[in-house]
Amino acid sequence: MRAPRQERIPECDARDCPMLEIGDLHVAYGQVEAVRGVSLSLARGQLVSVIGPNGAGKTTLLAATMGLLPCIGTLRFEGDDLHAMDVEARVERGICLVPERRELFGELCVLDNLQLGAYSKRLSRSALKQRLDAVYARFPRLAERRMQRADTLSGGERQMLALGRALMAAPRLLMLDEPSLGLAPMIVRQILAIVRSLRDEGVSILLVEQNALAALECSDFGYVLETGEIALSGESGALSRDPRVHATYLGGAVDDD
Repeated sequence: MRAPRQERIPECDARDCPMLEIGDLHVAYGQVEAVRGVSLSLARGQLVSVIGPNGAGKTTLLAATMGLLPCIGTLRFEGDDLHAMDVEARVERGICLVPERRELFGELCVLDNLQLGAYSKRLSRSALKQRLDAVYARFPRLAERRMQRADTLSGGERQMLALGRALMAAPRLLMLDEPSLGLAPMIVRQILAIVRSLRDEGVSILLVEQNALAALECSDFGYVLETGEIALSGESGALSRDPRVHATYLGGAVDDD
């Protein structure tokens, strides 16, 4: 892996300092560099999407930010160096990752999976109940299935459970890896509506999605990742109208009318 070059990290609105700063990030699997010089920034309360084809390095980017993979480059959360924090410390600071495969405990019921999401918070019984009630209010289906084994849930229900488990930790930065993967269009719309509502409530969200249209429709700002590098970036609406993005990810040319 070569030494990182110095790159300017994109600035957020001056009225709001960055929640997450990534600068010239490099991540390698052995001799293969999966992420090469990626820089991005996410402000408090912002929903930022990272789109790109399968194998572009999107999941690797999230894993490195969470501390699951070694990396070099700038990696800061609210101005503090994340390289100095292990995974547990990052969770304590309010960073939470919902992985692509959800990684639920299939033999445990819905309630047990949710309670495990708050394991590091040492909550009182009443505080734990409050968080459970809030998750059930957001996902009524989970309330109905609370004693059902996780491995018997539908795909949409498992995604709801993965999100609900993350919310039990009261995240300040929520990172979502392909939340629409394998779900029916109606369920995708429901999940992304919940993601938008979380943003509206002040949760900062980094959304990785192969479904470019869905990601750009719900996010504020977007990055296009190709072969481990940022190919394009901009406000999501502008990206969705970019001829290159439209032709490659949205299925055709932009209508000039």
